[in-house]
Amino acid sequence: MAGGPVAFVLGGGGVLGAVEVGMLRALFRARIRPDMVLGTSIGAVNGALVAADPSEAVTDRLVRLWASPEASEVYGDSVARQLRRFAARTHLHSPRPLRRLLESELGEETTFADLKVPFRCCAANIERAAEHWFHSGPVVPAVLASASVPGLLPPKEIDGQHYIDGGVVNSIPVGEAVALGAQQIFVLQVGRIERELSPPRRPWEIAQVAFEIARRHRFAREMAALPEGVEVHVLPTGGLEPRDDSPWAYRDIAAVGRRISRAYTASRRYLDTALER
Repeated sequence: MAGGPVAFVLGGGGVLGAVEVGMLRALFRARIRPDMVLGTSIGAVNGALVAADPSEAVTDRLVRLWASPEASEVYGDSVARQLRRFAARTHLHSPRPLRRLLESELGEETTFADLKVPFRCCAANIERAAEHWFHSGPVVPAVLASASVPGLLPPKEIDGQHYIDGGVVNSIPVGEAVALGAQQIFVLQVGRIERELSPPRRPWEIAQVAFEIARRHRFAREMAALPEGVEVHVLPTGGLEPRDDSPWAYRDIAAVGRRISRAYTASRRYLDTALER
């Protein structure tokens, strides 16, 4: 592998983001440490914890977190309560469980300056219709903004501006890592870019396919524009399950252990080969 600053780039993808824990464990066991961490959506949640503790120990913490009742509560409302909330507002779930989880894991007052390695997370600013990168100030509100999935969680207000999930504008932010001077970039993605898209057959698949095209187009464009000397490794998930394409997949906490294990095995095999080269 080449030398130079190392970036971990963690993409979005709801509970599929559990695969990133397996990838992180493979990276740390291969003695690869980040000089910077960038995250979007669930990647911002995982990434903030990694920036606070950039060692293999954080993967044990993340495994416990992903399997915890607190994680289940984030999207754990009953269907009836979801529909009542959606009828009165613009989202299915309350942001309180995710905020409590982040405050418990990171500390309510923790700032970006308190983290052990530089961390940035991406959100979409509504008023400016623009990509926004948080890199200073309190960490928890910034991560909440990055993970505010439209329709599932409400927009996050910070200093009079409103933010939604960063995946809307930059789901796998390789270009930002390049702009910050990273020369080795490890992409932790949830597996969707590994699968071929097909035309939608059901009403809810229309939005899914449209979003996937936008997400993948930007990632492909940034990968095609990599400057000379920058090395990017896209870590494998080990394969997704058919039900991961369901509109309710974001609630499927039960599959977390399998996702982590498969991603670890596949990523460790990939890194062993890359290190040999």
